[in-house]
Amino acid sequence: MAQQTEFSPALLDYVRAVSLRDDDILAELRRETVELPMGQAMQIMAEEGQFLAFLVALTQAKTVVEVGTFTGYSTLCMARALPAGGRLITMDISEKWPMIAAPYWERAGVSELIEVRVGPAEELLAQMVEQDGAGTVDLVFVDADKAGYRGYYEHALRLVRPGGLIVLDNTVFFGRVIDDGVHDEDTVAVRELNSFLLKDDRVELAMLPMADGITLARKVSTGRNVC
Repeated sequence: MAQQTEFSPALLDYVRAVSLRDDDILAELRRETVELPMGQAMQIMAEEGQFLAFLVALTQAKTVVEVGTFTGYSTLCMARALPAGGRLITMDISEKWPMIAAPYWERAGVSELIEVRVGPAEELLAQMVEQDGAGTVDLVFVDADKAGYRGYYEHALRLVRPGGLIVLDNTVFFGRVIDDGVHDEDTVAVRELNSFLLKDDRVELAMLPMADGITLARKVSTGRNVC
């Protein structure tokens, strides 16, 4: 049985050469983001952005929620995959990041599909549950402060419809999850969430050894009541 292949820089270059469908808008936004403090560490890989767009199209998601906008690269990728009449609500603690993203969204012709909400994500998600109701979202992408992931996950699980998808980024957290000497708040939070998800019968689970770890949790129609 074949095991996980180790992807050298040369092999990654090959994968991108034969699968990444890039354009000037995406490339320019990546270049601007890399120049920011912590920009390279916080920006998702280009192939992950394409994968997120693939998931939006595959699930035929009409309503998408994103927790953690940053410079809006993943927002742009997912918004482009929305059907007519779709919407994407993206949340960030600071308005400065969506301001960087806005011109790129405009150039790509998706700005009217995107609604930015600024504030603590857990509060914003709770407001959505209260105002819009449970089961009203098709897909939630979480890429924000890791210490808040468990709370974001619980709210997301209430928001998504049965069969809806929650996508969690950075679930191997730069490899720190397996380092017994690392006990910072974010690493511990990711470790604990990973262990929790394994036993959570409210979802079907897949953890992908891609990028910095991507976990897919699909809400099932049976199991414990999440509302």
